[in-house]
Amino acid sequence: MAGPDRENEDFVGATPDAVVVLDGAGHPARLQTGCVHSVAWYTRMLGSSLLGMLAVNDRPLADMLAESIKTVASLHSSSCDLAHPGSPSATVLLLRRTPDSLDWLVLADSVLVLDMHTTAEPMVISDNRLESVADGLRTRLDSLPTGSSDHEQERYAFVEALLRHRNRDGGYWVASADPQAAENALTGSVPTDAVRATALLSDGASRLVDLFGLASWRRLLDILENEGPAELINQVRTAEGTDPHGARWPRSKAHDDATVAYWRL
Repeated sequence: MAGPDRENEDFVGATPDAVVVLDGAGHPARLQTGCVHSVAWYTRMLGSSLLGMLAVNDRPLADMLAESIKTVASLHSSSCDLAHPGSPSATVLLLRRTPDSLDWLVLADSVLVLDMHTTAEPMVISDNRLESVADGLRTRLDSLPTGSSDHEQERYAFVEALLRHRNRDGGYWVASADPQAAENALTGSVPTDAVRATALLSDGASRLVDLFGLASWRRLLDILENEGPAELINQVRTAEGTDPHGARWPRSKAHDDATVAYWRL
């Protein structure tokens, strides 16, 4: 679900045995990207490629992500400057079920939550490298009212500074035009029969827990199980609405695209 006045830059899709969630990295409108395509176009192309591969392929998830990044790059390399630091990009969550294992891949700041049979608390998997870089750059941004002209000016400077750390060692990695990002994704597996359910969350949805602190991961799973993804997003929007200028919860955007995939196994 996007904000009321703009296109959703997230992507979600599934096969009977796999789920893909991408969170497109939206930027201030005046930021140069070197690309004639939108972030939403990029996430749709990358998501579609990944779904197609997951439906017919059992290769490692990182290999499939690398090939999909190459495939999408080939679609616009002749019209766009793919070396530009602002070229469209996205976080990636991949989850695949096999008879024996549940394989996962996490790249950048979306969140995977696994509801385990054997523990009361879920397993939470998140790539915090983007957050680690951003935290050192956003002190002034967080001091300004969200949506103000000063905040928008500082957000532009913040994003430009952040992009200088994108897809390089010591910085953070996202899917864009460089397939090397796939090699730097977090990957792993758990036994299929150890997991009750899973939640794949863009950071616009996970903010109820990891930004607002209004629920635990256990509570988030209970909301999804009993009331569904729409209720989780409703609670996120309600919280955002109580703090439109970021006084309680400083943030880059008052509202962010919020996407949830909940899978009962």
